[in-house]
Amino acid sequence: MTQPLWKAALAESIGTFTLIFIGAGSILADAMTGGKVGITGIALAHGLAIATMVSATGHLSGGHFNPAVTAAFLITGRQQVDRGIAYIIAQLIGASVAAFILTAAFPEATRQAVRLGTPALSPGVTAGTGIVVEAVLTFLLVFVIFGVAVDPRGPGTVAGIIIGLVVTMDTLGGGALTGAAMNPARVFGPALFSNFWDNHYVYWVGPILGGAVAALIYDRALSAGVMKR
Repeated sequence: MTQPLWKAALAESIGTFTLIFIGAGSILADAMTGGKVGITGIALAHGLAIATMVSATGHLSGGHFNPAVTAAFLITGRQQVDRGIAYIIAQLIGASVAAFILTAAFPEATRQAVRLGTPALSPGVTAGTGIVVEAVLTFLLVFVIFGVAVDPRGPGTVAGIIIGLVVTMDTLGGGALTGAAMNPARVFGPALFSNFWDNHYVYWVGPILGGAVAALIYDRALSAGVMKR
């Protein structure tokens, strides 16, 4: 049953807020504690945020929390354009509110040290490489989303947990290269309040491209005609 748009948009905003507040917050906490959180803790923070919020709101909005995921649904005709645009706006608002609260909560020195948790390319990683890495990471994320949450043959009851595990996996594998955003909103909110826009386009182009390819492959080649529009 399709929920009223305002309910779905509110769920998207809250879910994205959680991802940025917990995900970027874990990076800030790592900086404040001298690295005690570590890459594993940061990866788990992002993955747990997604797992819990997808499980809590998937029945309300689908639990996208990510413009690249919403774009994948739009490209495959699984979402109306007006609804998709509302989702993306809600996601960016949720990300921005989370970043604003993190700005108020953490000391300036900590915020500046890690750019409020804004993902960035590591030294030696070019913008082109960054786009490819983000595209691959988001490909994996969206492919799994379609496999476990969209395809009716998938394990729907545990979809949120599996999607959270993909985010954790991607963060462990790609975090050292690009920060493993996989999500334009994940970058936009912290960038807005840290004023760090270096290579910002990488985190839109890569995730949207990778997510679109994954969605089209699953939708056209692997769904075997069982996925309802």
